[in-house]
Formats: sequence, structure tokens, C-alpha cells
Amino acid sequence: MTHADQPQLTFDGNCEEAFASYAAIFGATPSVLMRFKDLPGLTQTPESWGDKVMHAQIDIGGARLMGSDRADHLYDKAQGLTVSITVDTPEEAERFFAALSEGGKITMPMAETFWEQRFGMVVDRFDKAL
Repeated sequence: MTHADQPQLTFDGNCEEAFASYAAIFGATPSVLMRFKDLPGLTQTPESWGDKVMHAQIDIGGARLMGSDRADHLYDKAQGLTVSITVDTPEEAERFFAALSEGGKITMPMAETFWEQRFGMVVDRFDKAL
């Protein structure tokens, strides 16, 4: 897998919470959680951001999802980007969709389409389009 195949999500300070949620939803364990304070010689990040996440990684099946926090002056809300999740069964799709929808906003209700048995779109509670 090349890096181009690995989505990188940025967060406004809640990356650790989001990745813990994704791990619970998908039954995975984050494989990397590196904090800004653990990086030697890093002087451009405010001290208050020491406990924030510089790099998080979670492996879900054969896919990898990466993420990080960005300081206020570096954070831009993503636009025009959606992370697509493909599963094996309609039941899995329904379960994941319900979990990702909690506290979020459904932008396309889960339904059968001509290209999938189940397809839906949601902006989760972390403001990520899935």
C-alpha cells in the first residue's frame, strides 16, 4: 500500500477521541499514537498542545486510516473530501452507519442502490464525511 492509499484526517484537537471512537466502531486497535510532546526538538508547536496527537494510525482490515491534530492557525475544515468504507455485508454496513451517525448528521440515508446493497453518507460527530 502506498501513502496515497491512506486517508489522513486532521482534527481541531480531538484526534485521540475520534480514533478511540473509530477503533470501538470498527473493532480495531490504534497501532500508532504519537503526541507532540514526544518529538525531540519540536519548538513550533505551542506547549499547550503537548498532549495533542501528532500522528495516529488505525488499521481496519486491510486499510489504514491516519490522523492528527492541528493547531488553530493550521487547522482548516476539510471540504470536498469523503472517506469511503466498504464492508462485506449489508448488516455490517447498517451497524457501522448507525454507529458513525450517532451525534453526527446523515447526508444520505442508508438504502439499497443500483451499485450497492447498502449505501449511505454521514458527517460524523467529529465533522468528518464518511
